[in-house]
Amino acid sequence: MITAAAMTVSEGVFAEDNALMATPKADKPNIIFILGDDVGWGDVGCFGSDHYKTPRLDAMAKGGIKFTTCYATPLCGPSRCEIMTGRYPFRTGMISNQSAQALLPPTEIMMPKVLKPAGYVTASVGKWSQLPLQPSDWGFDEYLRFVGSGQYWSTKNPNYVVNGTEKVMADNEYMPDLMHNFLVDFITRHKDQLFYVYYPMSHIHSKIEKTPDSAPDSKDLYADNIAYMDKLVGKLIDKLDELKLREKTLVIYVGDNGTAPGRAANSTVHGKRLSGQKGTLLEGGSRVPMIVNWPGTASAGAQVDDLVDFTDFMPTFADIAGAKLPNGVTIDGHSFADRIKGKPGNPREWLYMELNGNWYVRDKRYKLWSNGKLIDLKNAPFEEPEVPADTKDTDAIEARKKLQAVLDKLNPASGKQSFKGAPAGQKRNAKRKARRRAKRAGQTAQTGQ
Repeated sequence: MITAAAMTVSEGVFAEDNALMATPKADKPNIIFILGDDVGWGDVGCFGSDHYKTPRLDAMAKGGIKFTTCYATPLCGPSRCEIMTGRYPFRTGMISNQSAQALLPPTEIMMPKVLKPAGYVTASVGKWSQLPLQPSDWGFDEYLRFVGSGQYWSTKNPNYVVNGTEKVMADNEYMPDLMHNFLVDFITRHKDQLFYVYYPMSHIHSKIEKTPDSAPDSKDLYADNIAYMDKLVGKLIDKLDELKLREKTLVIYVGDNGTAPGRAANSTVHGKRLSGQKGTLLEGGSRVPMIVNWPGTASAGAQVDDLVDFTDFMPTFADIAGAKLPNGVTIDGHSFADRIKGKPGNPREWLYMELNGNWYVRDKRYKLWSNGKLIDLKNAPFEEPEVPADTKDTDAIEARKKLQAVLDKLNPASGKQSFKGAPAGQKRNAKRKARRRAKRAGQTAQTGQ
């Protein structure tokens, strides 16, 4: 099992004699990783949403495990990079939505190249806009990707790419349905093989538009989109049942960051608004709903309060798949595979968050910012009061010492902080250069989404 906070293994090669590679296929599950876009706590019923209903996600949680303290980098691009690499932003350089130019193979190794040697066929289905190149350049066997974020109807952008071939949406086609159909076709064709699917959904990123199920006079298109997202998750689960793959398939649903500005005020939980929103390093920006479902393995109706962050998915999936992590790469994640299997495991004691040159490290009770402010998280995710600098509270004093020691060891300032402190003009020039590089590589970089 992989549990170290930051594991370093030798340069970029997978050992042929890896004992884990001998893990029998029967002991490995298929893995489907569903990533909701801008889906925060207050958008999911089983996490206490006051205004939105998600019966299929709630059923997933009832039949599996609800993780209550999962944390994402609070913007689309950096959160996806952590999922794919298992590494913190200051290591990869993906510190914002505009820093995709920092990522190039073979400098970074993404999830499919870890899982494929363990026998998995892989697919990416959906959003890829803040990551560079094409999914196939990072090891995915098959993919469907649309341009930008929040792609629904052809009126926004009709273009998308399937396995390197550019396609154009018809006027009556709905991108989330195209993605679902591609996904169902993939798992049906590969039902007798091990498969890993990365499924970054379009829902519920803005601009919010009608769904195929929206009433002509609908007064709440946001609720309609949450309902349609939930419906698609349910249709996928039903297909796994039909193919007799449910007990053979680990399904994880998680939001990529918190609820977007303009929606967060209404996405309350038990009558309270979360502190912060997407784009902020506050609870509402990073604390995201996470559901794990694996019938016969993951305990039905369980709740886990362990700290989890997005770097943890790489070592967890490698652990479950019997795969070897890449050599010569520092992996920041902790495997929580034992927790999924109902064992105590070795939960992480702290996690690290970073965005645009600001960062913090936190444990279950306290958060220490890079500027030295200590925050009390006793009433999180709703309140984040600062601990007075002259506090006499021995727990707070001890927490500051421990968290500062973690920050000192990580030393994020010495990493890749290419946009930190840059003047506005310099940032604009860097963004333009990033877009040109991405275009030459075959992708139009989408910034600020």
